[in-house]
Amino acid sequence: MDRLPHLDRTLDEPDPPRWVSAGSEATRLVRGVHELRRVPPGETGPADLRTLISRQVALPCVLPLAVRLLPEEPMLDAHLYEGDLSLATVNVPASAWAPFPDLAVRLRTAITALPEAAAAGLPHGTAEKPTRFVARTASLR
Repeated sequence: MDRLPHLDRTLDEPDPPRWVSAGSEATRLVRGVHELRRVPPGETGPADLRTLISRQVALPCVLPLAVRLLPEEPMLDAHLYEGDLSLATVNVPASAWAPFPDLAVRLRTAITALPEAAAAGLPHGTAEKPTRFVARTASLR
């Protein structure tokens, strides 16, 4: 996991095809995601990672960066609320974890170490999502 050779290249390079600029009619979120594709992942912050992950953009490039942060602070507030980066990360499709079983295990370990009260701070209706991630990755070692 510590080998991240793409950190100094924009996401358009390791995750082709290159995206064209978002049109003027695009929402602020869509324009922001398009702009983040042109930023090297090593220069992104937790809020940028949350945005990219929640939009399922360049997951092979950004999941390792998020999982680097989350074992230290699983309830990290990346911009919206406490635990938003974790919640975005556990919501990615199971297929995104296939190339990264070690990352899934690290994240699962961090989530299972959280006190039960931590889920109380998540938005209504989302507290079960980390539990589902733990169950779905339980077979990974």
